[in-house]
Amino acid sequence: MTDAQVLDILVDALVVAAKLAGPFLISAAAIGIAVSLLQTITQVQEMTLTFVPKLIGAALILVFAGSWMLREVVTWVKALWTSIPGL
Repeated sequence: MTDAQVLDILVDALVVAAKLAGPFLISAAAIGIAVSLLQTITQVQEMTLTFVPKLIGAALILVFAGSWMLREVVTWVKALWTSIPGL
C-alpha cells in the first residue's frame, strides 16, 4: 500500500464525512441564527431555547435524509472493501 493510496482513502472518508455532517451543520447554524434573532428581539435569554430547536432539526434531518446518509456510507464501505485486493 502506497502513500497515495492511503491519502486517497483518507480523502474519500473525509468527503463522505463532510457530506453527512453538512446538513446537520447547516440546519444548526440556520436554527441558531433564527433563535438568536428571536431572543434578541424578545430579550429572553434562556439556554434551552437554543438547544431544543436544534435537537428537533437534527431529528428531522435524520427522518428525511437518514436513508440517503446510510446509502452514502454503505456505498463508500463497499468501494473500500472491493479495493482491498488491489491494495
